[in-house]
Amino acid sequence: MIRFLFADQLHNFPKLRDTMFQDRAFQFKTRLNWAVNVDENGFETDEYDTMNPLYVIWEMPDGQHGGSMRLMPTTGRCMINEHFGHLMDDGPVQSPMIWESTRFCLSRHAKPRTANALMLAGGEFMKGCGVKQYVGVFDQRMIRIYRMIGASPKLLGQSGQGKDFIGIGLWAYDQDLHIRVSNIAGISLEQSQEWFEHSFGSNPQFARAG
Repeated sequence: MIRFLFADQLHNFPKLRDTMFQDRAFQFKTRLNWAVNVDENGFETDEYDTMNPLYVIWEMPDGQHGGSMRLMPTTGRCMINEHFGHLMDDGPVQSPMIWESTRFCLSRHAKPRTANALMLAGGEFMKGCGVKQYVGVFDQRMIRIYRMIGASPKLLGQSGQGKDFIGIGLWAYDQDLHIRVSNIAGISLEQSQEWFEHSFGSNPQFARAG
């Protein structure tokens, strides 16, 4: 199932929290060899994890992390503006209707279409909270995953080639796209909405843009 959890709620789900940060360490440090920090617990975290971001997490039946992504409003500090602004010709992205998506991570034990479920949940958050667009950084391997999911981004900027490629992408909410992602994921829109309402209720106001 999908859970939407702010950082200050993660302590209520210790197994989910711990395996998420451990899976991030394996994916980003061990497998991809990114210059990220891994602590003595084997957790990969950064400064943005201390800013109470929202995590969209696929929880497996045993309570462990299957996949996740991290969402933050661009009205505050965010990775895209502080570390990758040089790739965007139009300058920093700052809008209550645009959120940043980072740290897209899949567990080694993730079931097929976990990535699809995460993208569907991301769209559910947009629909439910009035967010119009996501912006995010991605590497070359994600191009194929986004295409498979059925939600390829608009490219805003890029640098490098091959394994050195870094892209800045923009995803806009569209109902037809949301339906397509749902169909490819094999998860009904009703189920997706039920997961969202389980976390936020039927009329969330905490992050509604505008």
